[in-house]
Amino acid sequence: MNRAEPDTATHAKSDGKSHWSRWKRPLTMLFFLMLIVLFTMLAQRLEWNEVFDNLADFKVRTLIIASGLTLVSFLVYACFDLIGRTYIRQNLTWKQILPVGIISYAFNLNLSAWVGGIAMRYRLYSRLGVSKSNIAKILGLSLATNWFGYMVIAGAVFSSGLVRMPPGWKLNSSALQGVGVLLLLLSAGYLVACRFAKRREWAIRGIEIDLPSLRMAVLQLTLGALNWSLMAAVIFTLLPSKLDYPLVLGVLLISAIAGVITHIPAGLGVLEAVFVALLQHEVSRGSLVAGLLAYRAIYFILPLLIALVMYLLVEAKAKALRITKKPK
Repeated sequence: MNRAEPDTATHAKSDGKSHWSRWKRPLTMLFFLMLIVLFTMLAQRLEWNEVFDNLADFKVRTLIIASGLTLVSFLVYACFDLIGRTYIRQNLTWKQILPVGIISYAFNLNLSAWVGGIAMRYRLYSRLGVSKSNIAKILGLSLATNWFGYMVIAGAVFSSGLVRMPPGWKLNSSALQGVGVLLLLLSAGYLVACRFAKRREWAIRGIEIDLPSLRMAVLQLTLGALNWSLMAAVIFTLLPSKLDYPLVLGVLLISAIAGVITHIPAGLGVLEAVFVALLQHEVSRGSLVAGLLAYRAIYFILPLLIALVMYLLVEAKAKALRITKKPK
């Protein structure tokens, strides 16, 4: 075999990566600028008096229901890490895990995945005596639970045709249905891999992933999809009753893609721009923005304030909660 062949293949592969790296940043910036323009146009065309009137009209009962759904959503997300306890087979109690999951999620939503999902988990779990390799496994499982759950629920909603894209958009409704089918196939592929794959260990960007059992994978997809459904339920509660829940869920799932592309912490402005663009023909812009502002207050800001207090308490009690190693 010619020795130049592997070198050529490696060189071609690195060239491909360098080309993508070269275009990734400007394309992301272009998308980001487009969203800024869209959000600026939206802000100029809004009747802000209508927004404030809608905010003032919220009933206490509505806010309580939205807050209750938020609490359930955060508990479901924290259960991602409870699966991780079984996954790494380490002696952790739910009293140790749930606070870490809730704190990480609140910081993740508001300050990006690097701060909440990664840095905060490493900090808190290491304080509890969990090894770095096991923390990486918990993190990998949590990410897989969230995004494979997303694929299941988004695949079902998109492929059903419940979300109709506005005329003139480059991604039309038929293409969105195709995306939905692809997401369902990827989810099914994950389950098949968990059941039949002989190679169980993988490393993706430095994060170690051991394929779980089929039973655990099904639980992952169920919890992940449930959490996305609960997020949509919070928004649905705060938006005008004229809107159907499946439509709100579909728009939230589309906005999540835009949020990932832009890397804006909390998807600030992205969520609002997508919701108004897709639903402005169904209800008024003012009522949409008012509902989304209430959603940000209930699902983002309030949990972050609570998580800050929880973080200080966990840090203070870290030694008491630390895993005690049994003598051999």
